[in-house]
Amino acid sequence: MKKIIFLLLAVLAFANVNSQILDPVKWTTKIEKKSDNTYILTFNGVIEKDWHMYSQFTPDGGPLALEVIFKNQKGNFSLVGKAKESKTKTAYNDIFEVDETYFQNKAQIQQIIHVTNTKTAKIEAELNYQVCKEVCINLEKKFTFSIPADAIVSSAPTVEKPIVETVEMVDSTNVDSLVPSLGASNVMVAAPEQIVVEAKNMDTKRGLWSIFFIAFLSGFAALLTPCVFPMIPMTVSFFTKQSKSRAKGIRNAVIYGIAIIVIYVMLGFVVTWVFGADALNALSTNVWFNLLFFVLLVVFAASFLGAFEIMLPNSWANKVDNQADRGGMIGILFMALALAIVSFSCTGPIVGTLLVEAASKGGIAPIVGMFGFSLALALPFMLFAMFPGWLHSLPKSGGWLNTVKVVLGFLELALAFKFLSNADLVLQLHLLEREVFLAIWIAIFGTLAFYLFGKITLPHDSPLTHLSVGRLLTGLLVLSFTIYLIPGLWGAPLKLINAFPPSIEYSESPFGVGGSGGNAPAAILPDGAKSGPHGIIVFDDYDKGLAYAKSVNKPIMLDFTGYACVNCRKMENNVWSDPKILPILNNEVVLISLYVDDKRDLPESEQFVSKTTGSEIETIGDKWTDFMISKYKTNTQPLYVLTDLEGNNLNIDAPTISYVSLEEYETWLKTGISNYKK
Repeated sequence: MKKIIFLLLAVLAFANVNSQILDPVKWTTKIEKKSDNTYILTFNGVIEKDWHMYSQFTPDGGPLALEVIFKNQKGNFSLVGKAKESKTKTAYNDIFEVDETYFQNKAQIQQIIHVTNTKTAKIEAELNYQVCKEVCINLEKKFTFSIPADAIVSSAPTVEKPIVETVEMVDSTNVDSLVPSLGASNVMVAAPEQIVVEAKNMDTKRGLWSIFFIAFLSGFAALLTPCVFPMIPMTVSFFTKQSKSRAKGIRNAVIYGIAIIVIYVMLGFVVTWVFGADALNALSTNVWFNLLFFVLLVVFAASFLGAFEIMLPNSWANKVDNQADRGGMIGILFMALALAIVSFSCTGPIVGTLLVEAASKGGIAPIVGMFGFSLALALPFMLFAMFPGWLHSLPKSGGWLNTVKVVLGFLELALAFKFLSNADLVLQLHLLEREVFLAIWIAIFGTLAFYLFGKITLPHDSPLTHLSVGRLLTGLLVLSFTIYLIPGLWGAPLKLINAFPPSIEYSESPFGVGGSGGNAPAAILPDGAKSGPHGIIVFDDYDKGLAYAKSVNKPIMLDFTGYACVNCRKMENNVWSDPKILPILNNEVVLISLYVDDKRDLPESEQFVSKTTGSEIETIGDKWTDFMISKYKTNTQPLYVLTDLEGNNLNIDAPTISYVSLEEYETWLKTGISNYKK
C-alpha cells in the first residue's frame, strides 16, 4: 500500500513539475506530390487563444523569427523558393523599435522541395519559433516526412525541444490566467503596463507612411544630383517647344511625369513579385545578406564620392532614345525610361538603398517606397511645364550638384555600417561594439564637415572660391551633429540616433572610453566578468561566476535571459535601476546572466544529448536552456533564482520569480539574502 501511495505521489509531483513547460502550438503536417520528384510539405499549427507566434519575417533586432530547417537536405533534395506563410499580422514594438510580424490562432507553413536522390525515403525538418502571451517561449520541433508514391501522407512531430525565451509582455490584463497553467507556486508573474498587444492598422500605416516620406525626400535628393537636375529645363523646354499649344505641352509633361512614376512603381512591383511580399525582409535579417548590403552600400558610397560611376550599358540608352523619337504616348513613355537609364549612376544607389530599407518592412513597402521616390522625381517636370516661367528661378547647374552627390555618398557610407553592425550583433562577435561604431560615425561626419567647409576636395569637385550660405549652414549642422556624437563614447545615450548604434550594453564598457561608474570600473572587473546594465558586475558563464561568488562569499542570483527578451530589458531598465535594488545587485549578490538564445556553438567535446528533453545540446543557448528546464522545471523568461554556493535555493516559498513588480522583487531579494546570512 505504501508503495502505491508513493508512486501516486511521484506521478502527481512529476505532473506538477512538467506542467510548467508550456506548449501553446499543436502541429500536424502533410506531404503532397506536386509533380515528378516535386513535393509540397505543409506544417499546420493551431495556436492557443491569446498566444501569438512570430513569423519568419519579423525583422532583425526584434523577437526571434521562425526558422524552417531541413536536416538531411544535402545530396537528397533542394528547396524550391522560400517557405510560404499563411496570413500574418504586423504591430510596432516600441521596445525593439521594429514592426514585428506574427500569427494568431493558426499558422500554415508550406515548402516546396525537389527530390534529387530518388532513394531518399524521409525528409527531416525542424521548426524553431517563438510563441508569446504574458510570457514568451522559444520552441524547437522536429518532424519526419515519409515520401509517398502518390497519396497524401500525414506526419506528426517526432521530437520536441522546448528552448525558451521570454520576449514580450503582451497583455497584462489576463495575467492571472497564466499562473494556473504553469501549475506551480514558485513562478510569479506580475501585471505591468500593457505593451504591444495585437496588430493595429495604424501601426502598419505608420510604417508605410515613414517609408513613403523617406522615399519622397530621397527622390528630391536624387533630383539635386548632376545626372537629373540639368534635365529639368531641357525636358520642359522640349515639351513646350514641340507642342502646338501650351495646354498640349502641359499635358505631355504631365504624362511624362506619370510615366516616370509608373516605371519606378513597376520596379517595386517586380521586386515584390519576384521575391515574394516578405522575402526580402527575411533576407535583410540574415547575417550574410546584412554583409552583402554593407558591401553594396560601400560601393554606392564610393561611386557618389567620385571613385567610379555605376552606369547601365550605353546601348540601352541609345535604343530607348531612338524609340523616344516616335512621338505620341509611346515616345513619351520611352523618354521617361531614357531618364531612368541615363540618370542611373546617380539614382541607382539611392533606389537600391531604398529597396533594402523598404524590404525590411515587408509587404507592399517596396511599392510604396518607389511611389514616393518617383513622385518627388516627377513633380518638378510637371510643375515647371505648367509654369515655365519658374525655370528662370532655378539655380544654374554647377559644382553644387556634385556637392549634393558627395553628401549623399557620406550618408550611404554611414548607413552601411548599420548593416555591418546587424551582422555583428547576430553573431555576437563584439567586433563592432558601440564605441567602435560611434568612432566610425564621428570620423565619417567629421570628414563631411571638413568637406563642406572646403578643407577637403574630391575628384569631381569644381574649384571653390567661397562658401555659399547654404553650404556653410549645412556644414555647421553636420559639425554640430558630429560633436553631439562624441559624448556617446563616454556612455551618453544619444537619443536622437538610438536606433542605429549598438546598445550601451553591447560595448567595451557601458561607461564609454576611459569612463567609470557604479562599483564596477572596467579596469578592476573580475576574470570572466563584464560591466552589465547600470554598471553591475555580471558573468555570462556559470562556472566563472560561481568561482567568483565563492571567493567573495556572496549568494548567486541566476538571471535566465535573452538578447531578444523584451521583459528582460524592462526589468533591467525599470526594476534593477531603482535605488532600492541597484545597491543590492551591486554589493550583496553575484549576478550570473545566462542567455538562452546565444547561438554560438559549443565545442564538440561539450555537446551532449539532454537527459531531460532528449534533444541535442549544440549551442551555448541550448546549454543554459537545458540547465533551466532540468533544474527549475520551467521554460519562461526572465527567470530569477537566488542560490547559495552549493546551488540550493534561498527562497523557500518562491524559489524562482519572473516578471514582477518592484516591491515584490525587492522583498524576494531581501528574503533570499537574509536566508543566506543565517
